[in-house]
Amino acid sequence: MTSREKILSQVRQNKPVAVPLPENISFATVTAPERLPAFVKSFTGAGGVVGIVSDLASIGRELQVLFDKPERVMNTLPAIGYGLAPDEAIAQGHVLANLEVAVVLGSLGVAENGAIWVSAENIPTRVLPFICEHLVLVLPQSQIVGTMHEAYAVLPKSFPDYGVFIAGPSRTADIEQSLVIGAHGPKRAHVFILEKE
Repeated sequence: MTSREKILSQVRQNKPVAVPLPENISFATVTAPERLPAFVKSFTGAGGVVGIVSDLASIGRELQVLFDKPERVMNTLPAIGYGLAPDEAIAQGHVLANLEVAVVLGSLGVAENGAIWVSAENIPTRVLPFICEHLVLVLPQSQIVGTMHEAYAVLPKSFPDYGVFIAGPSRTADIEQSLVIGAHGPKRAHVFILEKE
């Protein structure tokens, strides 16, 4: 008997007893009144900034205060009224080379971890939320769910060819365990939560 056969034989003899999967798995939920405070806590805990506004025009006024050069702001929501609107899907990546701010609509927010779902239907190119220095997400308060389980239940079964959950600015500590913010994406992330749609 070769060493390989010996090892495989021992593995076959020592299999754990099969256990049936549980029929009903229940997870902790976040109730409707707790969703907004939990979302804010999670998103700010990840290094993001949260603002609550009543309408899109309020976001435009906030952006004018935060970022004084509208030519470096790409805004996918024309009703905000500040920054450049993408004419069509951006085919040439170099168009985004000097982009400072991207304003993007989020379709869904998750209270437990502060993640926001951004899909291809809301952005002209996949790279937009990651190539900018500052990412500004807009999220209707009514679209905040409690948990990731609820989020996946709400997402359409066949969504566009691309979607991503974003939870705050880019962070990594894989080089000498030293935290680097903005290595793989935006250095800062803001979310404006719309009280009304």
